[in-house]
Amino acid sequence: MAQIQKANGIIDWLDQRLAVKPLMKVLMTEYWIPKNINFLWAMGVILVILFTLLVVSGLFLLMYYKPDTKLAFDSVNYTIMQEVAYGWLWRHLHAVSASVCFLIIYIHMFVAIYYGSYKQGREMIWVTGMILFGLFSAEAFSGYMLPWGQMSYWAAAVITNLFGGIPVIGPELVVWIRGNFIVADATLTRFFMLHVVLLPVVIMLVIAVHFYSLRIPHVNNMYGEEIDFEAEAEKFKAGNKKESKVIPFWPMFLSKDFFVASFFLAILFYLTCYHYSFALDPINFDPADHLKTPPHIYPEWYFLWSYEILRGFFFSADLGLIAFGIANVVFILLPWLDRSKVVAPAHKRPGFMIFYWLLVADMIILTIWGKLPPTGANAYIGFVATIAFLVLLFVFLPIITKIEDKKQA
Repeated sequence: MAQIQKANGIIDWLDQRLAVKPLMKVLMTEYWIPKNINFLWAMGVILVILFTLLVVSGLFLLMYYKPDTKLAFDSVNYTIMQEVAYGWLWRHLHAVSASVCFLIIYIHMFVAIYYGSYKQGREMIWVTGMILFGLFSAEAFSGYMLPWGQMSYWAAAVITNLFGGIPVIGPELVVWIRGNFIVADATLTRFFMLHVVLLPVVIMLVIAVHFYSLRIPHVNNMYGEEIDFEAEAEKFKAGNKKESKVIPFWPMFLSKDFFVASFFLAILFYLTCYHYSFALDPINFDPADHLKTPPHIYPEWYFLWSYEILRGFFFSADLGLIAFGIANVVFILLPWLDRSKVVAPAHKRPGFMIFYWLLVADMIILTIWGKLPPTGANAYIGFVATIAFLVLLFVFLPIITKIEDKKQA
């Protein structure tokens, strides 16, 4: 049994019982971060803050929301928005945080691609990050359905119907997911359970694994430099702080993150109070009506690129569904599609630089055209952009990175 002595303060009391000091060393004061990184490395902490805001605001909304097709719309648009004190603030904060969360996810994701942070031992960091992207997408979709407005209902009908394209089990799977032959009350309650219980719990677990996966390969840096973290940490602890290439996670690195996060939160609350409309679809302020189909059904902006890929093969629904499935898993394969061993920022890899900006441009085009009706020239532009997306990742990237690898050999 451990020898318990008279404690010198609350920290010492906890340390004797829970070993909090060794834990703080492992997680914070002796977890080392490269010096040569910029504010873009704060996106992970910002995402944790956003997820916390979503959980807290969601709990307040949960107090008044009714997961019933006859009551859901009014509970959101009348009870929460008009009768509950500051209910509008919690709803706007939840909606804006969800939308901004995906903006930060895309920045975080493309920063990692730009600097090659998915390579050479960091594959698990990337894989867990992409699993989180998929989980956040499922969380966002399930939440989009809960207000039970027109776009909520019809987006749910379209997305759940996609599973009908799976061979053999498709039709039965759609009925199982909906809990009915059509999108109905059973569908709403199932998605409510996913949104408020199952998915948040799984997200928290994967976030923990994501942060743990950073422990061994450590955080990448702006130059792709290989750092001997143990040697550099010894320099820092010996007082050679200027010469050391690393700093501790707490307090030095996290204090910089807090500065970036404070600036970000100021913008977030400004949007929440004054420019929240971008996160709330006007069509969704009409109650769900299964007899009245909206003239043009589309998802939230952060799903538009993959939605356009689904529609890209306008002449074949089956090909569109296959392309949609590939698009939603292809990024997880990026460490293996990039055949080069070089870990460096894109501006030091000429061929990869071309791929990177073509991919960014193509995804912007897919996002813009995803909200336009798929008629006339729009359908052909969407088709070309879809083909370009698949070619860039499955053909262009492996070829140029293989050539780069041979040049380095």
